[in-house]
Amino acid sequence: MAVSVESQYVTFSLGEEIFAVPVSVVREILDHEEPFKIPHGPDYLLGLRDVRGHGIPVIDLRLRLGMNRTVKTPHTRILVLDVPVADRVLALGLVADRVFEVVPFRAEQVETAPDIGIRWRSDYIAGVVRRDVGFVVIIDLARLFSDSGPALAHVGPSAQVA
Repeated sequence: MAVSVESQYVTFSLGEEIFAVPVSVVREILDHEEPFKIPHGPDYLLGLRDVRGHGIPVIDLRLRLGMNRTVKTPHTRILVLDVPVADRVLALGLVADRVFEVVPFRAEQVETAPDIGIRWRSDYIAGVVRRDVGFVVIIDLARLFSDSGPALAHVGPSAQVA
């Protein structure tokens, strides 16, 4: 009998779309506060936020994925993540319109990323999960924020406060 492998994900929304990241990379979820601005950064880099004595870059994921800029509401949150990228761990904050819950997805539920056109580049999608209404898009954080892409070309280890 085959054993179903299950992984836990934190689900959140950007507009009407539902996304997920592995719970294993989520350090904490914070209320939104305006970050300290960094001059000449890419538009999606909102600035730095002090998280327990460390300067963490805050990313507007909506802009990084080609959507409209986030409009802050009482539900806006920042997911503080530790993303393994190449030979280091990148600490960053992602702005989400709303954070929902931690949900388990079985390996067989996760479909490969379809070619979904130009709204999101599918190489940033680790997979999709069908739900009763719509889909949950699992983001490949390592690809989204790797050195090989333009994602954080302006933010490297020197921007982090150890």
